[in-house]
Amino acid sequence: MDIDIEHALAGVDRRVRGAEDRAAAQVTRAGRISGRAASPDGAISVEVAPGGLLTDVRLAPSAMAADMETLARQITVLAARATRLAGGNMHKALSGVVGEKHLESLGYVPAEDEPDVDDGDFADPLRHRKQVGRGR
Repeated sequence: MDIDIEHALAGVDRRVRGAEDRAAAQVTRAGRISGRAASPDGAISVEVAPGGLLTDVRLAPSAMAADMETLARQITVLAARATRLAGGNMHKALSGVVGEKHLESLGYVPAEDEPDVDDGDFADPLRHRKQVGRGR
């Protein structure tokens, strides 16, 4: 049995282009895809695109009361949370078009609604690391 490589490649090319077109149409229908997170008091908020590119950081005057290291850690914690949410939103937008395996390979996994972070956890975003260091 002879295989017509040109015909097979043309078929693969058509399927890939069709998937690209469906994915592009789905993203267009979904509109801007991003993730947002804010501190419990609302003094810090961030928005990121899928993949983690920061697109917006807003700081209320009260956020500036913290020292710069703490403020930077808080922004980093929020950006990580927003990145997970953006990935989840991208997953939701493309799940009907792109296979689960491919979405996961791109880092787009379903994002569960995260529980509210209490002020204690947010006030010290490195708390978990400190506990791990103590054998917890």
